[in-house]
Amino acid sequence: MVTAFQEGEAITAYLDRLLESVGIPCEVLVVYDSPDDSTAPWVEKYARQDERVVPTLNTYGRGPARAIRFGFDNAAANVVVVTMADGCDDTCQIEQLTRLVERGIVIAAASRYVRGGRQIGGPAIKSALSRMAGASLHLLARVGTHDATNSFKAYSADFVRSVGIESDSGFEVGIELVAKARRHRLPVAEVPTIWLERTYGNSSFRLLKWTPKYFRWYIYAFGPRQSSGMGVLPGTKISDPSAGLAP
Repeated sequence: MVTAFQEGEAITAYLDRLLESVGIPCEVLVVYDSPDDSTAPWVEKYARQDERVVPTLNTYGRGPARAIRFGFDNAAANVVVVTMADGCDDTCQIEQLTRLVERGIVIAAASRYVRGGRQIGGPAIKSALSRMAGASLHLLARVGTHDATNSFKAYSADFVRSVGIESDSGFEVGIELVAKARRHRLPVAEVPTIWLERTYGNSSFRLLKWTPKYFRWYIYAFGPRQSSGMGVLPGTKISDPSAGLAP
């Protein structure tokens, strides 16, 4: 799943790189919020040449969290990898993350903050907050990754259907699901990644607006153990309250 916002023609080069990196069978849902998003015509053109690419109009409302929820609800695969269209993530790691989930991990995280990982570029304050949150969650809450806030992760679709997604605006979905995996005592693993700040366009991340939403899930990760609830039937919508949302 690729979330995109006003990427225009640049999405073409990104999809070229992504599909060159992934040798296993896949579908690539490119999720955008409105039919007049500049990404849409270029994705539609690409899809006519490569059936693996699926233009996906998010009807849950604007914002990254709703786009990710919509993508999960429309993905056919048992493993869903979330990545951004801005080119910051290393698409060569998609298969590695997918294989970890296929082996029984519920979340496989690409981590900037372990040996071999690195973040190059990006706002210093955002980076510092992310690093501190990741380190403290790993050490104190034992969430299984040093980089809970990074959006670049592979997920078990059954796990996400089981716990649901409550985030409704920003990129806090990643930390929400890591926190829920910890509360349910389900396995999370990580691999080092090198994250590169985008070289074109503008980031859609809103630090002041979204930080309180991250903090909510940061605190949640320290809560008591909950039952795994992994019995949700395939096809249950992830945003549906009946999917077993954790309180």
